[in-house]
Amino acid sequence: MKHTLQQVFRSGKFQLGFVIFTTIILTVIIYPMIITDPPLSIIGQGTFFPPGIYVSTYDAVNSPTTYTLNLRDAAAKRIANRLSKEDRLAMQEWLLADGVPASEIDINDTGKLLALWETKYDPKAKVEGMTFARQRYFQRVNASIQGIMSTEGFTLGVKNPESGVLEETGTINQSDFVNINQVPNVRFLVLGTDNFGRDVLTELISATRVSLMIGFIAGLIATLIGLTLGLLAGYIGGLVDDIIMFVTNLFTVIPSFVLLILISFSIGQEQRGAVTVAIVIGFTSWVWTARAVRAQVVSLRNRDHVNLSKLSGHSIVHIILTDILPYIASYVVMALILQISSGILAEASLSILGLGPKTTEVPTLGLMMNWAMIYQAHVQGSWWAYFPVLLTIALITFSMNLMNTGLDQVFNPALRD
Repeated sequence: MKHTLQQVFRSGKFQLGFVIFTTIILTVIIYPMIITDPPLSIIGQGTFFPPGIYVSTYDAVNSPTTYTLNLRDAAAKRIANRLSKEDRLAMQEWLLADGVPASEIDINDTGKLLALWETKYDPKAKVEGMTFARQRYFQRVNASIQGIMSTEGFTLGVKNPESGVLEETGTINQSDFVNINQVPNVRFLVLGTDNFGRDVLTELISATRVSLMIGFIAGLIATLIGLTLGLLAGYIGGLVDDIIMFVTNLFTVIPSFVLLILISFSIGQEQRGAVTVAIVIGFTSWVWTARAVRAQVVSLRNRDHVNLSKLSGHSIVHIILTDILPYIASYVVMALILQISSGILAEASLSILGLGPKTTEVPTLGLMMNWAMIYQAHVQGSWWAYFPVLLTIALITFSMNLMNTGLDQVFNPALRD
């Protein structure tokens, strides 16, 4: 056993797959210990907040210490961020209509664009072919630009509880900064929020844990059923083999995923918990394991050590468990790994179709994809709502297939160097 384990862990492919899979497992175990927030709690009043550091505006304004920093290009960057793409395109439209050559207009160069606008734009000018409503629109754009160019700060005012009049309490200059470590309410959203305003990273970790649980349960059930039926059919043979193979062929003719869809739909949304979905997946994906195990057992049942065990008067159960099963144990382990991977992919496929676990309890990787698709994250460019999910599914299946390939190279003599 020790020698076998040494061979397994010398396989480069198995090592890489094992490291990736172990990292994922440790992450889903350790992260909830550090970040104890519920995965489905809503933290953002809106949809698809981009990744980044979020600081409370109120607490930043009332920070106990204010620092004056004369940063190079700070004003230019502030203006560039406040000038939206729509405003830039509108300015380009007016300048072109006024006869400015397109080669002189660069909407990405904020300084040059504002200088050109200040020189050429006349709010009273009437451009040929432009409607009155459109001219008023450009006047509003010009007014907003004048506000951007202002160098004055903001005046803070607090309403007097007695007179109801605003009283000045201070001024925030454009060169005032606060240290983020001194702002009490800071939230680092590594992957932003989803369509419901929930932290995607926390949700992703919880979803990965639930999907792995579904994969393990489904894989164990499918492997146990396939192993049991394959052992009985392969060793006993005769009528038992015919009956088991008849049932197996029936499940082979009916695509397992179609059967999975029908069963999941018949259960109903309220009864479809994560464990229920895992059991359904397990009971519909044992077929290829049963056929493969049967083929292995048929090649073993007439070996000398098996015949010797028969002559010794050992029972069928004893022969199967002690004389046959150890010889296919490595194959069973590889089948289990593939079944776990297939279970995770099956859950994701079901959830994308809206037939996965009910959405009010726990997230899964498939449910996160379903939410992102329904709320059109891909159309809005909110990549953080679906790309990390795809990457996580890919890493899990990739690592498990690498481990399976590494085991196959160790236990299959035809693949050894």
